[in-house]
Amino acid sequence: MSFDPGPALEQLFDEYSQRARAIRHDLGLPHNADFAEQAQERQNDEVLQALLAEAEAGLRQVGLARQRLAAGRYGLCLRCGEPIEPARLQAWPAAECCLACAERGEV
Repeated sequence: MSFDPGPALEQLFDEYSQRARAIRHDLGLPHNADFAEQAQERQNDEVLQALLAEAEAGLRQVGLARQRLAAGRYGLCLRCGEPIEPARLQAWPAAECCLACAERGEV
């Protein structure tokens, strides 16, 4: 493996954590008393909820990648067991599968 995944995973974890924290903050803000404004704010809340779900999914993926790293299984495809391409890991350090399995939609 030509790069150290630890710092890359840590950076991803920090980015997702900051994003989730900011979204939770925004979702906790009070709504406007004006009905028309409330309707718009509730639509915005739906978008924020979707963004929060994405951030939380990213946190889970990074957490699982960190577990694989600690267990010595980082960089191995969860589907076929073959090594994941180094370029793929550099592009997405939390990758769970090799490119061939990802293209087949197997993981």
